[in-house]
Amino acid sequence: MSSPSLRVLAVIPPMTQLNTPYPSTAYLTGFLRSRAVDAHQVDLALALVLELFSPAGLREVRAAVQALPAAQRTPQTAWFDAEFDTITAVTPRVLAFLQGRDPTVAHRINTRAFLPEGARFASLDHYVGEEGEDPLAWAFGALGLQDRARHLATLFLNDLADVLRDAVDPRFEFVRYAEKLAAAQAYFDPLSEALAEPPHLIDRTLQRLTREALAAHRPDVVLLSVPFPGSVYAALRIAQAIKSERPEVVCVLGGGYVNTELRELSEPRLFDFVDYVTLDAGERPLLALLEHLAGKRSKTRLVRTFWRDGEQVRYTNFVEPDVPFDDVGTPTWDGLPLDGYLSLLDMLNPMNRLWSDGRWNKLTVAHGCYWKKCSFCDVSLDYISRYEAASATVLVDRIEAIVKETGQTGFHFVDEAAPPKALKALAEELLKRGVAISWWGNIRFEKTFTPELCQLLADSGCIAISGGLEVASDRLLQLMKKGVSVEQVARVTKAFADAGVLVHAYLMYGFPTQTTQDTVDALEYVRQLFEHGCIHSGFFHRFACTVHSPVGMNPAAYGVTLQPLPADARFAKNDIAFIDPTPTDHDGLGQGLKKGLYNFMHGIGLDHDIRSWFPVRVPKTTVPRRFIERALTAPR
Repeated sequence: MSSPSLRVLAVIPPMTQLNTPYPSTAYLTGFLRSRAVDAHQVDLALALVLELFSPAGLREVRAAVQALPAAQRTPQTAWFDAEFDTITAVTPRVLAFLQGRDPTVAHRINTRAFLPEGARFASLDHYVGEEGEDPLAWAFGALGLQDRARHLATLFLNDLADVLRDAVDPRFEFVRYAEKLAAAQAYFDPLSEALAEPPHLIDRTLQRLTREALAAHRPDVVLLSVPFPGSVYAALRIAQAIKSERPEVVCVLGGGYVNTELRELSEPRLFDFVDYVTLDAGERPLLALLEHLAGKRSKTRLVRTFWRDGEQVRYTNFVEPDVPFDDVGTPTWDGLPLDGYLSLLDMLNPMNRLWSDGRWNKLTVAHGCYWKKCSFCDVSLDYISRYEAASATVLVDRIEAIVKETGQTGFHFVDEAAPPKALKALAEELLKRGVAISWWGNIRFEKTFTPELCQLLADSGCIAISGGLEVASDRLLQLMKKGVSVEQVARVTKAFADAGVLVHAYLMYGFPTQTTQDTVDALEYVRQLFEHGCIHSGFFHRFACTVHSPVGMNPAAYGVTLQPLPADARFAKNDIAFIDPTPTDHDGLGQGLKKGLYNFMHGIGLDHDIRSWFPVRVPKTTVPRRFIERALTAPR
C-alpha cells in the first residue's frame, strides 16, 4: 500500500486532442484515489492552446510574426498581421462558441464576413456546385446552423495554428506536435538538440503553465503520460521546467508511446528530464514506485520500471500480478476543465467527425484484445496480449458514476476490439437499468454481430462502430490472420447500418506481397460497400512493420526481409524497414486510394471507373460489379 502523504499530479502534455480529455490521467487519478493516494490531474494541452489564442497570447504571436526576416514571411503570417485587430476581437468569441458557451454567434460566423479567412478556407473550393451556390449546402443544407459554423470556426483555428507553425515552431500541429523528433527515433539526439535550444513562445508559455500547475498542486510526483510521438517533445519540456523550478519533484514517464517504442531503452540522457520510465498498464508500477518513494520498498522491487544508475540505465521488474481490471476503479475527470474543451469539426463526414467533435467520456470495456492474432498488430505487448474483461455490472456502475460526475452521457469505448459477448451483456445491463447514453467504439467485423445483436446494441445507445477491413482482399486477410472475409464484413457492416449505426472502416495498403491488382480491387470493394450503404467512412493508412508484430518477429513467413536496426540504438525501437520483392508502387497507389475514399465519404464518384482515382496506370478491377450486392443477399 502506497503512502497517502505523497501528492501526485498526472499531466496530459501537448498535443493529444482538444475536444475531450485524453483518458490516461482520468484512469490513473481515479485508480490512485481508490488507493487513498492524494492524486490530481491537469490538461496542459488544452491550457496551452487556450493561452496561445488568448488576446495576450495573440499579441505575442504577432510580435513573433513581425520579428521574422522578410525572407521567412509566408502568406499565412502576412494574413495574420494584416487582419490582427479583427482576429484578436473574434477569437475569444470563436473559442466560446466551440466550447458550447456562446451558440448564437453561429449566425455571425455563417455570414462568412465575421471571421478573417486564411488559406485553410480554400478547402471550401473543393465543394463544387452551381455558380453562386453555397459551397457547404451539400453538407448542411438549409439547416445545420451550428455545424456549419463549427466547421468554419475550425478552419479559422487551423489558420491560427499554421501561423504558429510559420512564425514560431515549424513542428507545431494540434495533434502531432514535433512528432518526427520521437517517432521511431533510434537516437535521442534530435530530441536532445531540440530541448537544448532557447525556448520559443510556445515553450515559454508551456513552462509558465507548468510552473502554475506546480504552485497550484504542490506535487511530490508528476506523471507524464505520452500516448503518441507527438506528445513527447512537449512532455520533456514540461519535465525540464519542473526540474528547473522544483528539482526534488519526481517525474515519471509512461503511456502508449513508451509501451511500444521504449521497451529496450538504454539512453541515460532521457533521465536528465525524468526520474523513472514505466511500461504497460500503469497501476501496479505506480503503486510499487510510490511505496519506494515513501521508503516502504527498495528499488530492487520496482515493477516494469527503468531508472538511471550513474550513467547506466537499469530495468527492474519485480514480478507481481497486475491489478485486476475489475479493481482499477472508476476514471475521474475531477480537476479537468470540462467546459473548456473545443468541439471541432474538421471532417464533414458524420462518422469521421466523432473523433474531434463532442465531449466523450472515454472508457474501456476490456483490457487487451480477445483475438490477438492479427499479423500487423503488436500482439506480443501487454496492451494487446493480456485480455481481461470487466463484468457488465461493474461497467454500468462506472458509467453511472461518470455521468453523475461529468453530466455528460456520451461514451467512447477505446478498446482495441470490444468483444461481442461483453457488448451484448453491457447493452442488456444498460437497458435493464434504464441508463440512457450514446456510445461508440471499435470492434472486429465478425459473424457474431448478427442483425439482432446490432439492433440490441443500437437500442442500448450505440451510435457508431469502427473496425478493420484492412486490405479488403481475402488472400491478404488470411495472410494477416484477420479472421474475417470481405463478404462477412459486408454483412456485418450492413447489419449495423440497417440498425441506424454509423460504420467506419480502417483500411490498409502496402502489406507484404500486396500487388497493384490487390490494391485496385480493394478500392473497388470499398466503393461497393459505400454504394450499398454498408460503411459511411474510412481511412487508408500505409502498413508499417513493427518489431513487436508477427511480421516483425517472423518476416520470412510474409515474404519480406527486414532492414537491420542500428546496432548502437539506445532510444526508440518500433517501426522497422523491410524489403518486399513484390514490385508495387505503393506511394502512387496510396494517393489514388485516399482520393477515391475521400470522395466516396462525401457521396461523390460512386459510379466512376475505379481506375480514374489513381495518378498512375493501373489494371482494371477483377472484382465482379455486383459482388457486395450478392454477398448481402446470399443465404446466411
